Amino acid sequence: MTHDRPCTCGPGATVWLTGLPSAGKTTVAGALADRLRADGRRVEILDGDEIRAFLSAGLGFSREDRDTNVRRIGLVAEVLARNGITVLVPVIAPYADAREEVRRRHARSGTGYLEVHVATPVEVCSVRDVKGLYARQAAGEISGLTGVDDPYEMPVDPDARIAAHELSIDDSADALYALLGERGLL
Repeated sequence: MTHDRPCTCGPGATVWLTGLPSAGKTTVAGALADRLRADGRRVEILDGDEIRAFLSAGLGFSREDRDTNVRRIGLVAEVLARNGITVLVPVIAPYADAREEVRRRHARSGTGYLEVHVATPVEVCSVRDVKGLYARQAAGEISGLTGVDDPYEMPVDPDARIAAHELSIDDSADALYALLGERGLL
């Protein structure tokens, strides 16, 4: 297999993008991944929906199940990151203590970790409604929608807060790329 550019294998790191449903987490992660790959970086995206379908199949949306899901994703991210891969994790992860547990896991292994709050207001998310969740919740078809009728604990002191409803996708990715550079994670 040939590559356009050789792999620039630097330190690995996890960039955890937390925020409400339809906040833009996956979109920003995809743009950042493209930028990193263009530089020859090894990148993986651990998308919350894909993880739920496979690694966390069978889990529901109780607090305990959500925390288990976050811990599983955090373990996989940390293992990949400590082996030189930049791991982008666009996952709601609504509870601060579960996100903090993932941060501590990375700290114990000396692996880079950035928590990014994709801070799109619920009013904007409900208009975007990429998966139709807000409409289904409003129609009474589902309950437990994070940020509407289930809690979302906003990060108090994230490494970055991205207003994805005000910035372009490229500007959001550029800001995170710059932060990785500032922290020595490129």
